[in-house]
Amino acid sequence: MATDFELLDSWRAGDREAGNALFERHFDAVCRFFANKVTHGVDDLIQKTFLGCVEARDRFQKQSSFRTYLFAVAHNILRAHFRERRREGLASDLSETSTDDLTPSPSAVFAAHEEQRLLLEALRRIPLDYQLVLELYYWEDMAAPELAQVLAIPEGTVRSRLRRAKEALADKMSSLARTPELLRATFSDLDGWVRSLRAQLSGE
Repeated sequence: MATDFELLDSWRAGDREAGNALFERHFDAVCRFFANKVTHGVDDLIQKTFLGCVEARDRFQKQSSFRTYLFAVAHNILRAHFRERRREGLASDLSETSTDDLTPSPSAVFAAHEEQRLLLEALRRIPLDYQLVLELYYWEDMAAPELAQVLAIPEGTVRSRLRRAKEALADKMSSLARTPELLRATFSDLDGWVRSLRAQLSGE
């Protein structure tokens, strides 16, 4: 079976079947990345991400996995998308601005349980930089070194951001929870509920 980079090189050389294979192999992961952050135009952002991988191929040094490279491109595409929102007078500092500020429509992600709904709403209301690091950590099982490459920040910064992001998520959930019982039920297995959302997004 061809590796991801072999498929990418073949696609660049004009092999459309290789491009289709690469797209199918990683579509679910890229879709998850955009799903809880953008309510409209997700398909366009996914397409831009894969095309961006082709266009940026010469600048990539193969010092990380293709998956890390792919999410780094997706991260840049997302930031460019939200920079466009500045024209609408919205804040552009993603360390302070949440997804809910940028796209106030309800999440397109379907939640089957109250605990999942609470998590989704809380994720959308913490700063986007926090949401990004948490979703990549939980949904894509990325460790600090991978996160550092995707987000283009030092590994030490990743670790401190993860800690602050978990604290921000807990605070936001506390303010949003409909009942103390719901909050306790979610906190009792927070990792499990967050990861269950990944399975649901992937149709597993």
